[in-house]
Parts: sequence; structure tokens; C-alpha cells
Amino acid sequence: MKLISFLFLIVTASVVRLIAAEPAAADARDQIEALRAEIARHDRLYHRQAEPVIDDAAYDQLKRRLAELERAHPDAATAAVPLAPIGDDRSGHFPHYRHRERMLSLDKAYAEAEVRAFHARLVKMLGRDDLEFVVEPKFDGLAISVTYERGRLVRAVTRGNGIEGDDITANVGLIDGLPRTLTATMEHPWPEIVEVRGEIHVPLETFARLNAEREAAGETGFANPRNLAAGTVRQADARSVGSRGLRVVFFGLGACEPAAAQPATQQRLHAALRAWGLPVIPEVWPARGADELVRAIAAVGRARGEFPFPTDGAVVKLDAVALQREAGSGEAAPRWALAYKFAPERAETRLRAITLQVGRTGVLTPVAELVPVAIAGSTVTRATLHNRDEIARKDIRIGDFVYLEKAGDVIPAVVGVNLSRRLPEAQPYRFPVACPACYTPVTRGDSEVAVRCPNLGCPAQLRRRLEHFASKACLDIEGLGPAMIEILVGEGWVRELPDLYRLRRADLLALGRNNEKSVDRLLAGIERSKRADLWRVVHGLGVPQVGAATAKDLARQCGSLAGVAELGPKTIPALGDLRFQGVIADLISVGVGAESVAAVTGRLKGRVLVLTGTLPTLTRAEVTARIEAAGGKVSNAVSRHTHFVVAGAEPGSKLKQAHEFGVPVIDEAELLRLIAGK
Repeated sequence: MKLISFLFLIVTASVVRLIAAEPAAADARDQIEALRAEIARHDRLYHRQAEPVIDDAAYDQLKRRLAELERAHPDAATAAVPLAPIGDDRSGHFPHYRHRERMLSLDKAYAEAEVRAFHARLVKMLGRDDLEFVVEPKFDGLAISVTYERGRLVRAVTRGNGIEGDDITANVGLIDGLPRTLTATMEHPWPEIVEVRGEIHVPLETFARLNAEREAAGETGFANPRNLAAGTVRQADARSVGSRGLRVVFFGLGACEPAAAQPATQQRLHAALRAWGLPVIPEVWPARGADELVRAIAAVGRARGEFPFPTDGAVVKLDAVALQREAGSGEAAPRWALAYKFAPERAETRLRAITLQVGRTGVLTPVAELVPVAIAGSTVTRATLHNRDEIARKDIRIGDFVYLEKAGDVIPAVVGVNLSRRLPEAQPYRFPVACPACYTPVTRGDSEVAVRCPNLGCPAQLRRRLEHFASKACLDIEGLGPAMIEILVGEGWVRELPDLYRLRRADLLALGRNNEKSVDRLLAGIERSKRADLWRVVHGLGVPQVGAATAKDLARQCGSLAGVAELGPKTIPALGDLRFQGVIADLISVGVGAESVAAVTGRLKGRVLVLTGTLPTLTRAEVTARIEAAGGKVSNAVSRHTHFVVAGAEPGSKLKQAHEFGVPVIDEAELLRLIAGK
């Protein structure tokens, strides 16, 4: 089976210069130092800031070129400024903690020949050709090490520099599905002390939902699931961890005491992790010899389209732990494992224009308007350009032929320009100095990449705020869609959220654009929204870092809209902003008397449910609302702590997981009977 090969890559001009022709001996030290500095810069962007500017293949090519130069010029390599063996993800915002056992990275491969060379090295090193391997999907997230002592979770630490990392225990402890205590069985008793190694990630379904919500609110989407996971788990406000649906999966060990408690093979380790109640990889592929190894990697590549989690490759590991120890580790990676990286699907198309979206917080997001092109199973006409700096860094110009990839196989992104097809008249893009909606001069903070319109009265921002407020995720006001919002803002009748409640029927009818039924439906929807659950109103305010989960917490803590204004700033400083304080006071004055959700006493109090498939009569949002109203909690992942899985038509892998964990599976009708207490 032929694997996807690493054919070509587009990198920045600086990378191209750094991997150019072989230098003279006198220049070798300068070139080595330049490469080391460039690699260190990309390490900081990737590990500490979660904002990489080149793809993994380009990064690995830099490291390979550096290794070639160091081998050719050992004296120059010794004299040059040293480079850390692995990237350092310590952020400086958390205390550090030392790993009991080093936490290394993995060597990378992009072609079948490299996999066979890896196998040949192990055969020669170990003196046997019957080596057995396990091939696992490579999760694209943030590496984490979680320590359990006597079965209890005591610490969660990032990889850091391999020796010590950020102690993010408080945040990781909020990840759904991560047990606070391990389960022991006769076959798999837990060790006295064990470091379980894995990856924090965002499920693809969750990533798509969060980006859809941000797009609806006029905000820039997250670049990819990995950046979202790495950024979220380091939030100072730990509640973001719960609201953004992070997950964790485990597939390796660090320290294990007593040593005799360590499983003898990688396959037995997976069984032990599952028995201990930890979330694990749903499927692995065993292989013996080079040919089976190649076929197993190809099988992971074919299956990855069905995975619910982000993956960018396959990880090959020797199965026997004794042979792993014999093979040993280098300075940065074990010699018994390899990460094979799949090449992302790429397409080339022409950039017709660059448009700007103004979000509800004033951020100007550039969008590439493209000649339609098919990529990864869909037709793409638009792609994010992220920000002004990205356009300048990639030197993207209107009329260029650009390379397009789906970041994390989810959202389209422009990754480079085909300079060989650039037209002579193409000019560098000039980012506007004024907001395209209100012509206010734009601003940019010293530590920000975002360019903003500072005018809170900007009509584009107002439209986005209104769309968010009226959306199904917030107050769900029927009839208040983008077209109506455009009219209300254009006429000057709505200048801020509370003005919705001052609209007059006669004025709306006088426009001559709506019939009486549509006007009455709109006004009735606005009137109903006065009695919406408090958390929906709080969510609708659009306060930075306040999503649905945080809004529900505030509603429970504060009890009323007035309480949110008074007590909310103690936990969410942005709520103390005079603008939000004014909007809240005005909402109260026009009759938005939302009260907190009543104390949870429903039939599902304390129960955790997971949804899968399409239900016959209820949408996902409707069934979630009913479960929460009955005191239950909806989770995205099945675990031993799940009470029910609610299955509809065409269920996914969660149904199989329910059977594996022995979780009862019910349908919509049974769920409604439970809620009703029948």
C-alpha cells in the first residue's frame, strides 16, 4: 500500500534562505546560528503562544538542514549558540513542576522510505527482524502528563522543556471525562505512583460549533483545534476549560512505581489505562515487520476521516516495553517510536478579493474571496486570512494564485502563494487605516495582533451584537434576523441592545417592508425574551470570556440581572466596564426582569447524559435545554461516569463506547419519560 508522500511545501522567504546551498566553512557557524535562532523562534510561537506561522513539514525541514550542517561542520556547531533539544511550552504564567521521568518529543517521518529506514535501524540495533509494533492515531493537541498517587489525581503538567513543565492541575481537573480517582481491577491494579501521558484536544464537532458561534457573532474563528486546546487550557479563568469542551486521551507512561506494575507491552498498557477508567485511544493497529507497519499506517490514514478528534498522523511504537528500554532514547526523542505525519490535502486557486468583517468587539478580520475550488470533500469560496500581520508575512496580494489547506482538516486557510504565477501588476495589500463601516481610525494594542475599530457605536459592531443577542444560543428572538437588524440599525431605531424593547408597531408597519403578521411575530418574540432565563441574557451581552457555561455559573451565583451587575465584576472584571453596566441597567429599566434558573430539583439531577445521532423530533439544542432544565448535564464524551446515552438515527462511535462501558442506551421517547417521571 503506497503511503501519502511528502511532495513539496511552501515556506516563508526566510525559511527558503535558511535551507539554501551548502555554505563555505567560514560561513557555517553563522548559518548554524541563524537556523538555531529561527527554529527557537518557531518553538516559541508553537509551544508558548499556540500561534505557529509555518507548518510542521517546513519546521522539520529546518531541523533537518541544521542537522546536516552540524554533521558537516562539527567545530562550527560546537562554537555556535546552542539550541534546546525540544521546544519549551512553559508560559511563565503557571508554577513549574519537575517530571519524575523525562517527557520527550517524537522524531518525524513524511514518507514510506523513512518508515522503512526506522524499522531497519531497530532491526540492526536489537539484532532481530521479528519486531512487533503498535500504530496509533496521532492526536493534534497539547501534550500532558497527569500524576496519580494511590489512585488519586494529584498533578497535571505540560511537557515544558521535557524536564519540567507548567503545573495546570486546576484547569485540567475541569476537563470532562478525566477521573479524579483511578479504578482498580484484579487484572489491572493501579500502581502506587504513575505518570500517565497523553494529549489534551478539542473534538472536531466541538471545534466546528465554537467557530460557527464566533462567525455568527462576527468574531475571528479559531485557527485550528490544536491552538484552541493549547490556549484554552492555559486560561487564567479556568471556567473556559469547561465551556470549550476540552477532552484528554492517554496512551503512554512516564514514571511508574513500583516498576513491576508497568504493563509489559504497549497493547497491555492500553488495556490497563482503560481498566483504570482513563479515556484512551478508541482503536490501535498491531503490526509485525516493515510491510505490515507500512500497511497499518496507511489504514490509519484511511480511517482518520471518521475520527471525531483532530489527528495529523500516526505514531509507531515498539510493542514490547523490554525492547523499548533496550533501544533507549536520544536527547529529544525515544529511538523506539516514530511519528508519521500525513500530508494535508492542498488546492490552488485564485484570490479575487480581500474583504473585511467587523466583529461585535470591533476586531477587523480579513477574509479571502476565492475562485471556487474543491478541497477535502467540499467546495471552498472563502477562507480566513486571520489578521494584518499574516497577510504581510505571507505577502498575499489580490490576484495571486494561492495554496489552500484545511487547517486541522476542518477550516480552510490560505497557507502560501504560488509566486511563479504572480502577475507583474500585483501590489502588496494595504490594510485600511479606518473602519470600513464607520470610517473611524483603527487601533492596535501593543501586545495584540488584532486591529480594532474603537467606535462602540459602529453600525457593523452593533449589527453583530444584535445578531448574537437574538441568536438561538442566547435569547432566540423569532423574526430578528440579519435583514431586520439591518433595517433597525439603518433607521437609527436601535443603537444598543435595550432599544429593541422600545420599538413601536406603527413605526415598523410604516416602513412598508413587512406585513402585520411578521411585525407582530417580531414584537411578540421581543416581549417573550424579557422572561428568558437569566443565563441567556448574560450570554447575550457579549462580555469577553463569558460563554454559555460561564453565563450559567453567573446566573446561579447572582440570582438576577441586578445581581450580575453588582456581583459579576468580582469574578469577571469585564462586567465592571461602564458600557456593560449601562446596558444592564437599561435592560432592567425596559422590563428585562430575568431571574436565575430555579434550584435544580429535576428528575435528572446529578445525571450525565451523552447525545449521539439525530433524534426524531427534538434538535440538539432543544434536547440539551430539556435535560438541563431537569437538572441533568450533557457531556460530549462517554465515560464510566455517564448515566445514559441518548441515541437517535445514525449514531456515531459513542454508541459503541456506551456498550463498552456498560452505559444504558435510551431513545428520545424514553428520555422524555424520564424527565416527566413516568
